[in-house]
Amino acid sequence: MEVIILAGGIGSRLQSVVSDVPKCMAEVAGKPFLHYLFHYLIPFQPERVILSLGYKHQIVEKWIATLNLPFEVTTKVEESPLGTGGAIKYALSAVKGDSAIVINGDTFFNIDLDQFERFHLFQQAEATIALKPMTNFERYGSVILDEESKQIGNFEEKKYCEKGLINGGIYAIRKDALDIFPEKFSMENDYFSRKVAEGKLSGYISDGFFIDIGIPEDYKRAQSLFK
Repeated sequence: MEVIILAGGIGSRLQSVVSDVPKCMAEVAGKPFLHYLFHYLIPFQPERVILSLGYKHQIVEKWIATLNLPFEVTTKVEESPLGTGGAIKYALSAVKGDSAIVINGDTFFNIDLDQFERFHLFQQAEATIALKPMTNFERYGSVILDEESKQIGNFEEKKYCEKGLINGGIYAIRKDALDIFPEKFSMENDYFSRKVAEGKLSGYISDGFFIDIGIPEDYKRAQSLFK
């Protein structure tokens, strides 16, 4: 298993409570948020973790140098912002196998990555998205999934929903899936919207613990949850 962590974000919405560090290094219960992602990965024994870095990458690299982790960590640093799709494409160039798992550096979604990877391979999809069931939400767009085929049928815009599935920020993707895309593009608006029309996306549902620290309210909530 090879894992890409998207950790290059500025965290503009968090600037009121966190400043001068990349979003993945925002302190949660006394430790950088990236600490919890690394420890989440350890039981799955990844061969390699590739950090996609950008904003103030030196801070992340300096911290990583102090760690003793049971897997190889490499970095891919964007010289200028490439968008979510461009960042993944650039990081995939460091992947040695046929596919990788992608995790957002500001989201913690507790799914079984071994099971998720097996599901992705069984589906023979170009990409698989981990989906989180939610109730009474409007901050996230919803994902329409065919329950029988597990194929994603559509992505709906953000609006209030009593219940539905959201994109949980973890993907499994073929290494060559983004080859035809330009250097800079959006994973959500360019890749997912195109591939859902081609029927090449599958969805994996998990009701594991989920939190996105991208806004101050949830960042504050994470302080007590991660203790």
